[in-house]
Amino acid sequence: MTGGSLGIRSGSYGSLDKQLQNNNNNNNNGIVNNNGVLPIQSARKPSKMLKEKERLYHSICKFAGRKKVGMLLLCVISAAVFGWVLYVGKGEDPQEGITHQNISLNNSVVIRNPESLAQTEKRSYNMSLALPPPPPAFFLGYTLPPGHPCNIFTLPPPPADKKRTGPRPCPVCYLPVEEAIALMPKVPSFSPVLKNLTYIYEENLSRETEFGGSDFGGYPTLKQRSDSYDIRESMSVHCGFVRGSKPGRNTGYDMDEDDLHDMEQCHGVVVASAIFANFDEINQPRNISDYSRQTVCFYMFIDEETEAYLKNSGKLDSSKKIGIWRTVVIHNPPYKDGRRTGKIPKLLVHRMFPNARFSLWIDGKLELVVDPYQILERFLWRKNATFAISRHYKRFDVFLEAEANKVAGKYDNASIDFQVEFYKKEGLTPYSEAKLPITSDVPEGCVIIREHVPISNLFTCLWFNEVDRFTSRDQISFSTVRDHITEKTNWTINMFFDCERRNFVVQKYHKDVLEHMAPRIPVVVLPPPLPPSLPPPALSNEPPVEPVDTVPVRPVRKIQPGRRRDRRPGSRRHRKVIPGNTDTDTS
Repeated sequence: MTGGSLGIRSGSYGSLDKQLQNNNNNNNNGIVNNNGVLPIQSARKPSKMLKEKERLYHSICKFAGRKKVGMLLLCVISAAVFGWVLYVGKGEDPQEGITHQNISLNNSVVIRNPESLAQTEKRSYNMSLALPPPPPAFFLGYTLPPGHPCNIFTLPPPPADKKRTGPRPCPVCYLPVEEAIALMPKVPSFSPVLKNLTYIYEENLSRETEFGGSDFGGYPTLKQRSDSYDIRESMSVHCGFVRGSKPGRNTGYDMDEDDLHDMEQCHGVVVASAIFANFDEINQPRNISDYSRQTVCFYMFIDEETEAYLKNSGKLDSSKKIGIWRTVVIHNPPYKDGRRTGKIPKLLVHRMFPNARFSLWIDGKLELVVDPYQILERFLWRKNATFAISRHYKRFDVFLEAEANKVAGKYDNASIDFQVEFYKKEGLTPYSEAKLPITSDVPEGCVIIREHVPISNLFTCLWFNEVDRFTSRDQISFSTVRDHITEKTNWTINMFFDCERRNFVVQKYHKDVLEHMAPRIPVVVLPPPLPPSLPPPALSNEPPVEPVDTVPVRPVRKIQPGRRRDRRPGSRRHRKVIPGNTDTDTS
């Protein structure tokens, strides 16, 4: 082979002939090429190995025919191909084991080939994956273990005491505080249908409504009211505080900035109460655990009149604390009626505590005597409920409740009649067994236990809107709002017995009643002062004069002239008879 037979072939450093010319020039100049390329020789002798291969081929063809030689070559080629296939297949296994490492999850699941996850639509593997269940996105409730005393607990019959026929407390099966705290849900409960709830803010109030409303709650029209009962995934409704971007800041029912800041720091449980117009005495909770004292927010809302009384009596100082209660003073109350103003912290506590998860509302006249975690566990978590309220101990029908309010003078009778007639046109009917499993249409609204999820927040917003539009008697509007929401969702309310409510709160009297019941201080009549003592007698040489005994003289009764006392024996007075008078004395 000669260099000319190679032809011209492009390489990474140019053509081969150019490299030869460069090498010759470099050699002539005495310079060695850095690439180490030597001149190609023009002639090359055949190697000894090639001659031995040719002799072997001729010897095989000499002793075997051409056909046998062809078959032999075919077998050799087939064996070589088979061996190559085995070699290649065997070499891929370790390579695959290096590139695709086994993945172990919780020491129970091994996924050998991650690429198969992207090809699940084309290929299916019979792999039994024992994956641990993912953590639930919502709280789904729980059941107490079998044999737990609370599982077999039943209410005892009422005592056969004919002298006491009114409401009274009954036993309740609470868990110990430590167990109740351990069962507190880590995730929120499920909110049916409604997932996102926002609140209407109106910088310029529109008062174009048919009736009702206020500057604090807005003036929603009847169409807006109807739309608010059409439960959707995302909703925006009136819910008080419509004039400000933040509740309590220039909205009516205003609060100080430091109070608003502290209220935003409550991320767990809130116990709220209120006293307006100095109507009640502040009652301190009892039987509260140390953990609750550290983690639960106890807030008491008061107005300026109550604040002045507490300061003058020395019960409130600059710390804003009265016992366990943290007081918050309300400025610019939006209503003249203190009862209507009291519905704001009662129904809109989720707006004032935006980061709280659970809340317990108690009226100002009540004294809490059970730990809040035990109450939440018994009436919310164990029942897998997001709203709990006690039913009225005596009345179950809205119509009867309305009549009782009119008899007691709780509100203007005409306003109560207008509200009931409006609900009646919407379909309100008297309570009967046909409404079961609903057990009552009338709550005892002095205690509310709730979880702050969208559906329960919507319920209290719409309930407050009814109180703002109609009368402040929230027992009348409760069932209407409840029934509208349950028509569109499977949301339910836990209405427990009123005697169970009386187990964890003790009802006190209002301050005016206590003043009338206070025993009167008896008036002590002091005896007249003694006359001044006579000066001692002067000293003299005369003997003392002995006292002379005097006989009391009997007073002589003076006889009036013209009346004779003496009367002759046997004389009789005869009644003068007037002629013509025939009446006689029959007595």
